[in-house]
Amino acid sequence: MDISLVFYLLLFTVAFLYASVGHGGASGYLALMAIYGFAPDVMKPTALLLNLFVSITAFIQFYRGKHFNWKIFLPLAVASVPMAFLGGLVSIDAVIYKKILGALLLIPVARFFFFKNTEISDMRPSSIGLSVLIGAVIGLLSGMIGIGGGIILSPVLLLLKWTDQKQTAAISALFIFVNSLSGLFGQLTKGISFSSDMLLMVLIAFGAGFLGAWLGSLKFRQDVLKFILASVLSLAAFKLLFTGA
Repeated sequence: MDISLVFYLLLFTVAFLYASVGHGGASGYLALMAIYGFAPDVMKPTALLLNLFVSITAFIQFYRGKHFNWKIFLPLAVASVPMAFLGGLVSIDAVIYKKILGALLLIPVARFFFFKNTEISDMRPSSIGLSVLIGAVIGLLSGMIGIGGGIILSPVLLLLKWTDQKQTAAISALFIFVNSLSGLFGQLTKGISFSSDMLLMVLIAFGAGFLGAWLGSLKFRQDVLKFILASVLSLAAFKLLFTGA
């Protein structure tokens, strides 16, 4: 497939913005690839692979900033990883796939537009049982669609008031990494296709993710970044849901 310079610029922007708020960016990559006409059987493994590089970069930066909480992460991951593998084995019709993706994009839009940062004084203790249930459901969906699950997990953590904004970013980043890896292994068992432009896409996403994660964890006020990202995702969700992109 002939990919334009505009595509690579948009890929850089998506990876940068997602990493700056602690996400791998799979939902953004999937929306971008859908708009450019990639086939779903290429989109899912491509997005997961890009997710691996960007999410681990984001995790390292937020971890170094001392925002990570193992106690909250572990029960989520223990349940989500095997379910992401099973989800990676599931094939979905291309039209239905894009509609589900469009609907999922509305989750980060709602989070970035409407969820305010949780103050430390408002935080509540996490529940292991509920964490396992949440992890299992998000893991299965993540593997099926080809996302890491951070766009779903983040608003859940904030709504439950288990984490503040940067703790949410740190936990989501590693959650995305382990689920993306598991989902990718699940797809590998079926045989998958990668784009010939994959190496350049990985390099662009990794570079943008590193820069975005560093600035997001240490330097940036994130309100403007979240507004920009939510606006872009709103347009992508509309296109996928209503125009048959």
